[in-house]
Amino acid sequence: MAFENLKDGLRNAVKKVTNASHVDKDLVKEVSKDIQRAMIEADIEVQLALELTEKIKERGLTEKPSSEISSREHLIRIIHEEFVKIMGDGVELDLKPQVIMMVGLYGMGKTTTCGKLAAYFQKRGLNTALIAGDTHRPAAYDQLEQVAEDAGVPVSGDPDAEKAPKVVREGMQEFDNYDVLIIDTAGRHSLEDELINEIKLIKNIAEPDEVILTVDASIGQQAGPQAKAFHEAVGVTKTIITKMDGSAKGGGALSAVAETDAPVAFIGNGERIRDLEKFEPKSFTSRLLGMGDIEKLLEKAEEVVDEEKAEETAKKMLAGDFDLKDMYEQMEMLTGVGPLQKIVDMLPMGPSTISEDEIMSTQRKLDDFRIIMDSMTEEEMENPNKIKGDRIRRVARGCGKSPNDIRELLSHYKKTKKAIKGFSGNRKMRKQIKKQLDSGNLNF
Repeated sequence: MAFENLKDGLRNAVKKVTNASHVDKDLVKEVSKDIQRAMIEADIEVQLALELTEKIKERGLTEKPSSEISSREHLIRIIHEEFVKIMGDGVELDLKPQVIMMVGLYGMGKTTTCGKLAAYFQKRGLNTALIAGDTHRPAAYDQLEQVAEDAGVPVSGDPDAEKAPKVVREGMQEFDNYDVLIIDTAGRHSLEDELINEIKLIKNIAEPDEVILTVDASIGQQAGPQAKAFHEAVGVTKTIITKMDGSAKGGGALSAVAETDAPVAFIGNGERIRDLEKFEPKSFTSRLLGMGDIEKLLEKAEEVVDEEKAEETAKKMLAGDFDLKDMYEQMEMLTGVGPLQKIVDMLPMGPSTISEDEIMSTQRKLDDFRIIMDSMTEEEMENPNKIKGDRIRRVARGCGKSPNDIRELLSHYKKTKKAIKGFSGNRKMRKQIKKQLDSGNLNF
């Protein structure tokens, strides 16, 4: 995951504070140095790292904690607050008619993000359309057309066009009655006068309400100067950080935000059209520090959980009836929330109690189980006890796994069912849940 090195450094610093018997001058200075080192190693611009850690040190040495919290909790709060400041206040794109112009260098994930943003607005009841303002990159129109199809929105443009300003003007006329217009613009491998002049022309034609800079989490130390150049050319208003699901250091993206004072509105964390997450600085910083984000986890779960199916499964569980189809549906819901690593990150101190190897191993096991069940018949999914001998060998051949893998899945299923039986055998709890199910007040 992006920011992994920064996460490790910050979490070690927080751990050093929590394990200290008391907070003194030496601890504050030591922790500040640790954070500074972690920031620089994560590609955060050196001056920004120095300024932030100097502020942490100054506040840690001079501010006194209130009577409600300990000196250790106070220092951790200071660290949290100072990191939130460099990411900007939490902002949202207003759900209103508007024109959005996307800018950024080549390879930043700009075109994919156009589709994600379109899906975001479309899902919230605003008629949205895309305009193909990149007339330089080969197949740029084709890619935008594909993401538009995924988002369920129309796109205006011409794969053979050469003049981007003309395409944008025509697209705005074509979609004059739409609520939200999102304009994809050309990138480049580096900033050039031609690119700057073109995006200035497009801005004059479109008169956008928002100019959003797309920044790849892996951009590195050059992020700050590049962000500044875009800002000086067209006035960046918001930032979206992409490819947060990769292994990038990530610090350069934070440097870009600090350079433009354009707060982060979203982060992209995958290739799917729904992999766009509203950015909340406090929650994001809490996850960086290993403090979790239960509220965000519940929010993600609510987005993907089918309440009717969940209620039906709960009733079956209370009746002691639980088959492989039910287990498969639970795994599908879990997958919908996000990768296991991301879920663990949202649990308070989850990253410090579960190793990355354990998380990856569990993720692989869940993926294998789903592949195995995809090779089973409806009868086998509903009657797992029938899966023996020849059936095990047939399923193994069908999914490319070994018979032992099939047996491991069946063993896991039996253990899960046994645990559910033990749970449903608790009469008091069973009555409480049944009462809530019958009243429709059970929240999953």
